[in-house]
Formats: sequence, structure tokens, C-alpha cells
Amino acid sequence: MAKKSSVKKGSGSKAEASKSSKAAASKSKSTAAKKRTTPAGKASGSRNVAPDVQIRRIDKELVDLLNQRSELTLALLQKQAVPREALFDPHADDELWSKLAELNRGPLPDSALRAVFREILSATKQRIKRQRVAYLGPLYSFTHFAALERFGGHADLVAVNTIASVFEEVNRGHTEFGIVPIENSTDGRIVDTLDMFQRLPLKICGELQIAVHHNLLSRSPRSEISEIYSKPQALSQCRDWLSRNMPHADLIEVTSTSTAAQLARDKPGAGAVASRQAALQYDLEIVADNIEDNPNNITRFAVIGDVETKPTGHDRTSILLQITHAPGSLSDALNAFKLNKVNLTWIESFPLRGPESGYLFFLDFEGHENDAKTKKTLNALEKKAVALRVLGSYPRSEPVDG
Repeated sequence: MAKKSSVKKGSGSKAEASKSSKAAASKSKSTAAKKRTTPAGKASGSRNVAPDVQIRRIDKELVDLLNQRSELTLALLQKQAVPREALFDPHADDELWSKLAELNRGPLPDSALRAVFREILSATKQRIKRQRVAYLGPLYSFTHFAALERFGGHADLVAVNTIASVFEEVNRGHTEFGIVPIENSTDGRIVDTLDMFQRLPLKICGELQIAVHHNLLSRSPRSEISEIYSKPQALSQCRDWLSRNMPHADLIEVTSTSTAAQLARDKPGAGAVASRQAALQYDLEIVADNIEDNPNNITRFAVIGDVETKPTGHDRTSILLQITHAPGSLSDALNAFKLNKVNLTWIESFPLRGPESGYLFFLDFEGHENDAKTKKTLNALEKKAVALRVLGSYPRSEPVDG
């Protein structure tokens, strides 16, 4: 009996030892797992690892993950019914920017993360089809920035000299899309853009709002600047600041802020009103920053093309409306917005072309043309209209810094 009891006791000791060994192994695995899931540099095991070694490891992981992100994005696009149409989805892009901002804990600014992901998307989309986009040039203008912001640097961006040329490039099929300014919060409507919608049958399929910040750039000290160059709109948006701070300088209009920056680079005593990007590209000093009179100076850009976007619940519709040239006709037509509770956000008028008397109206309002309220509004407008043309429904955008 004692021998048997001794055997049982020994077996119990072995079982306890086995349990203890398993617990220790489990704890060891748990500790290792925690170290693996702890951010680089935070785990106790990497406290003594040199920063350059950690950077090399992180760089490798980032490269692998970014390539995985690209491959998964490509697979997702190729699953769409018409992959080429899925390439332009401003709502999906804007949702991604919003998500990145929620995830970001710093110290990188949201704009830096957006730039990284924008180029991943841009490069991935080109593997399906090369996107060609015309924009009002030259390089480093605010319209160029808007084109980069929407399509990324891997798209084929084509600079042209006039707004009319942007429309012509798209209309002739030389490019799929175009980017043009449509309105500014300081100067109002961009007449050339609205005029081209009368001339050519193109649609608005997206928008961008850029917070435009102007800067005084030069290679000369501020006291030695005798001439300041820029395009008319930029000089207008800084008129008060320039009159108060640079009264001795002549203001000279040129075709673009980029042209102004080139002159400031090459001509002693010359300054330019232009962007920070222009300062970097043309090796200029920022003599004074954010000199715009309106700190909330925003330019809205339209993306033109023939893509129709689906309702998102946060859309804008643009139309051209011609009504009879008679007292009360405009008031009667606009009553459709009040009756259907649709928010009219912008209205501009233009004299009709040719001998006919009357006006053509450009209208923006909230909602998508496929929404029930918008359909009722458009039907009511059509009954009052001599002519009505829907220019497009597209997602509304939030301003981003230029």
C-alpha cells in the first residue's frame, strides 16, 4: 500500500511539474506576443536597439504594408462592374481622408498622411487606366494644386493656358477630366468658367474647395521690392494688405502666380504674390505669409467630364436655367425651392447670347438630381423654364489648405 501510495504521489508531482511547465511556456508566449504587438521602440526588448536599426526595420514593414494596400485596392477596383468608372469616386476618397484624420494621433499632420495615401491610390489606379486631366496651368498654380489633390501625381496632368482650353481638351476627348476654378469667396464667380458651360455640353462631376493662402515672395529684402507681380485675382484678394504694407511698390498683372514667381526669381527688386509651393519650386524667400485680406479665402474648383456620380446624401446640383423675360418670372421659378424645401446656395445671371433679350441663370443647390425632393424641384422649374440643363450632381467637398 505504501509503495502504491508512493507511486501516486510521484505521479502527482509529475502532473504538477507538467502544469507548471505549461504555464511558464504560456506566459513566455504571451510576453513575446505583447512585445510583437507593441509599437516599435516601446517594447522593453527594443529599448536598447539603436534608432537607425529601428528605422530600417520600420521602413521595411512600411514598404511591405504600402504595397499590400496597393494590391488590395487594385483587387477591389477590378471587382467593380466597370472598373474604369470606379476610378473616379470623389466620395470614397473624401471618406478615406476623414477616416485617416480620425485615426491620426500625430505628430504628423492630416495633410501629410493624406498626401501619402493619395499617391498610393493614384499609382494604383494608373495600373487599370492612365487618367489624363487638363488643368489651368502652369505648374505650381492653385489649379495645379487642386488637380494634384484630386487625382494625385501619377495621373497624366496636362497644363493649358486658358479655362476655355481646359473645356476644349475634355470636349475633344484629349483628356478624360478637367479642373477649373468656378468661384472664390472674395471675388465671386469665375466668369470664364461659367461662360464655357454655355458653349460646350460638359458636366460637373466633382468639386474641390481649396483654402487659398497668398504669400509675398522675393529674393530681395522687403524694403527693396519695387514691383509686385501676380494674376489679377490674387492681387485683388490681397489689395488691402498690399496698399497698407507695400504702398511704394507697383502692382503688375501677369497670367499666373507661377509666372509671377519666375519674375521674382529672375528680376532684382521684384516680388510675387503666390503659394508656398511656388516659393519652394522657384527658390524664393517668403517675405510675408498669409497676406490675403479674407482669412477664409476659399476657391471652389469644378471637375468637368462625363462621369455621373451616385447620390451620397451630401451632394450639390448645378443647373443652367432660362426663363421668360417678364416681370415676376424669376420669383415664380425660384418658389420651387421654397415649396420643396431645397436649399438654393448660389445664383448668377448672364445676358443671353445673340439678339434675344433675357438672361441665363447658373444655379447651385443642395441635393442630388435623383433625390425625391430634387426631382420635384426640377420638374417644377421645367414647367416655368424656356430651357433647363442639369450640369451635374456631385458630392460636396470640405475645404483643404492650399
